[in-house]
Amino acid sequence: MAVVREFTLPDLGEGLTEATIVQWMVEVGEVVSVDQPVVEVETAKAMVEVPCPYGGVVTARFGDEGTDLPVGAPLITVAVGASTSVEEPADLSPDTASEEAPAPEEAVPAESGEGSGNVLVGYGTSAAAARRRRVRPGGGSAPGSGGATDGSGAARPETAAPEESDAGRTVAVISPLVRRMAREHGLDLATLRGTGRHGLILRTDVERAVREQQAPAAAPAAPVVAAAGRSRAEGERIPLRGMRGAAAEKFSRSRREIPDATCWVDADATELLAARRAMNAPGAPKVSLLALLARICTAALARFPELNATIDTETQEIVRLPEVHLGFAAQTDRGLVVPVVRDAHTRTVEGLSAEITRLTESARAGGLSLADLTRGTFTLNNYGVFGVDGSTPIINHPEAAMLGVGRISPKPWVYNGELAVRQVVQLSFTFDHRVCDGGTSGGFLRYVADCVEQPAVLLRGL
Repeated sequence: MAVVREFTLPDLGEGLTEATIVQWMVEVGEVVSVDQPVVEVETAKAMVEVPCPYGGVVTARFGDEGTDLPVGAPLITVAVGASTSVEEPADLSPDTASEEAPAPEEAVPAESGEGSGNVLVGYGTSAAAARRRRVRPGGGSAPGSGGATDGSGAARPETAAPEESDAGRTVAVISPLVRRMAREHGLDLATLRGTGRHGLILRTDVERAVREQQAPAAAPAAPVVAAAGRSRAEGERIPLRGMRGAAAEKFSRSRREIPDATCWVDADATELLAARRAMNAPGAPKVSLLALLARICTAALARFPELNATIDTETQEIVRLPEVHLGFAAQTDRGLVVPVVRDAHTRTVEGLSAEITRLTESARAGGLSLADLTRGTFTLNNYGVFGVDGSTPIINHPEAAMLGVGRISPKPWVYNGELAVRQVVQLSFTFDHRVCDGGTSGGFLRYVADCVEQPAVLLRGL
C-alpha cells in the first residue's frame, strides 16, 4: 500500500523565511524520483529549484504560481510506493492524503532510503527533522495523520511552527528573528495579528507593533487626500516583495544602521584604458574594465584591511575579514543583484574577468545560487554604464565600504603641465565611519586613483 508523504518548503538558508512559487515543474498524478526538482521558487536572494526528497506519485500541490509560502508550508504530497503501472485514484486522491500519511513522530528516517539528504540548505530527512511537531496557526496541534483537514477531510496547508506566548497560547511564527525582536521590545506575540499567509506573524508585524508602542498618543489623523481631491489609494501599486523587496529592506537597513560617509576624486583613466587594450591583444583572453577595477580594489584592500570588515552589533566589535569576497552590482530584468566573486584576492585579472562574466550571465538568466549572492565583504559598483558621472553609493549591509565608478569620458585635463583632452572618471567611495576615519578612507581612494592613472603602480605589490 502506498504511503503518502508531505513535502514542505525547506529552509532556504541565509535567514530566508518565505518564497514565491514561480513555476510548477510537476503535475498531480505525475511520477517523480528522489531529488527531482518539483517547483521553482523565488526568494529574496535568487530563483531556486526545489528538489523533492521522496520518490513516487504526486497526489496534491499546494499553492498556485505567484503564491507566497512560508518555510515549513506544504508544497506537495507524494504517494511513496504507489504502483506506477496501475491507476489507483482512490489511494492517490488529495482527500485520502490525511488518512494515509503517518504522524510526524513516525516519519521514516533518512537512512531508510525513502528520503534524500541531498536537498536545500537546512533541510534534511533525518529522523530529528522529521519528528518536528507541526501546529496550525492560531490553535492546537495537527492531527495524527500529519495533515490538517477541513470539514470534508480534504488536506489543507499548514504553515507555521509553534511559539508559546506568555499566556500559554500557541501563535503562528516561524522566524527566529521575529521571536527575538518581540522579546527585545517586550511584545507578547499572542497580541499580534499576523499579516502573512494563514495568519503567519512576519517581521513587519512586529516592527509595526514596536512603532505603535513607541509613538506618542495622538488624535486620529484625517485621511490624506491628494491636492486634486483624489484619494492617495489611486494609482498603480507594485508589491515590494521578492528580490525588489529584499533590496528595499537592505537599503533601508543600511541607511538606518550604518553611519556612512562619502569621499570622491576625479582620475585620469587614459593609461588604464591603454593597458586594457594591450592586454586584449588578438588571441589573448579578453579582460574587462570591471576586472581591472576589481584587481585594483583587492590590491587597495590589502593595503587598507580595515575596510574589508563588518560590525558585530551584538558584541560591538569590528570584525576584520581575512578573505576578500568581492561583490559587484549587476542590473537584470528582475532588478539589481550583487553577485559575489569568491576569494577575489587570490585571482588574476584574467581570472577575475572570467568569473565576473560567468556570474553576470547567470544573473541575467536568473540562474544564480544563494552562494553566488551572499557573504560578500566589499562591493564594487560600476554605475558609469548608465552614463552618469557620480553617486553616493549605499553600503551593501553588513559590509563596511563600497567603491563607485562613474563613466569614463573625454574631458579637459592638465597633463604634464599642459591642458589636454584625457579620459576622466569620477571615483566615489562610501565607508562605514565606525571602522575607520578619513585618513584611512582617503588613503584607500587615493591609492585606487593612483592605480587608475598609472597602472604600473600595481606592480609594486606583485
